[in-house]
Amino acid sequence: MKVLGIVGPADSGKTRLTERLARALDGRVATVKHLTHAPDIDTTGKDTARHRAAGAETTYGLTDEGGWFATGETRTLDGTLAALAPDYEYALVEGYSDAQLPQVELGGRTGDGETLLEAADAAAVDIGELKTHIEATEPFETLGSLVARVKASSDGDRAGAIATFTGRVRAKDDPGDTLTERLDFEKYDAVANERLRTIRRDLESRDGVFEVRLHHRTGAIEAGEDIVFVVVLAGHRAEAFTAVEDGIDRLKDEVPIFKKEVTVTDDYWVDADG
Repeated sequence: MKVLGIVGPADSGKTRLTERLARALDGRVATVKHLTHAPDIDTTGKDTARHRAAGAETTYGLTDEGGWFATGETRTLDGTLAALAPDYEYALVEGYSDAQLPQVELGGRTGDGETLLEAADAAAVDIGELKTHIEATEPFETLGSLVARVKASSDGDRAGAIATFTGRVRAKDDPGDTLTERLDFEKYDAVANERLRTIRRDLESRDGVFEVRLHHRTGAIEAGEDIVFVVVLAGHRAEAFTAVEDGIDRLKDEVPIFKKEVTVTDDYWVDADG
C-alpha cells in the first residue's frame, strides 16, 4: 500500500487535495484524518453510549453496507495503516505533520516525513506530478498485507501451505546488555529492489512454490518493531519452509542494506545480518 501524508495549515485545502487524489488514484483508496477533538458519535442517549455506561469497554457500530465506527479503542496511526494495508492500494493521511510518512506540504507547513512536493495550497498541486512521486515511494507493508497478496494467487487452489518469517528489532541479546533503542536502515533502492525481484523469481521457479513476497523496511525502527518479512505460498509445508529459510538467507546475503544501531549510550554502523 502506498501512503501519502498531506500536511498544511487549516486554510491550505488539505481536504480538497485529499478529495482530488482519491478520485485520481487508480486502485482502492483509504483516508485517515487527524482529528483535534473526539467525534460526537458516543454522546449521551446514543445506543453506544448506553453500552459503554453499562460496562462495555469498546463498542462498534456497523451498517449493512459495510460502514462502521468504534468507540473506546485507542487507535494509533501505525495501527490503523496496518489494518488498512491488506485491502487497499493507497492511504491518504491528512493532518499528521509529525508522522514519518512521504508528504506533500501545503502553505509553508513543514512535516517530519520525506517531502515529495511543496505547494502554496491544494489548488497549486499538479496531481499528475504528485501521483508520479507517490508511485516511486516504498510501500507500507505488514505481514498481514503480504499474506493477503499471496492468498490472492491464481494458484491458490493448489496451495496447502503459507510459511512466513518476521525479523524484529532486539532490545538486547543477553540480560546484561546495553539496551538498543532503535535500528536505522538504509539501502540503495535500485540495486536492492532488483536483487529482491531476482530472489523472488528464483524462489517462485521452484516446483511447488507459487507466490513469494519479501519486504525489508527502511528508516528508523524502534525496539520490538518488525523489520523484515518473507512470505511463501506453496503446495506443501516442506517447500514452503525451505523457501522461507532460503529467502531470508539470500536477502541478508545479497541485498545491500545498511544498519546503524542506536543504544541508550552510543550509535554505530554494523552488518545488517543480525
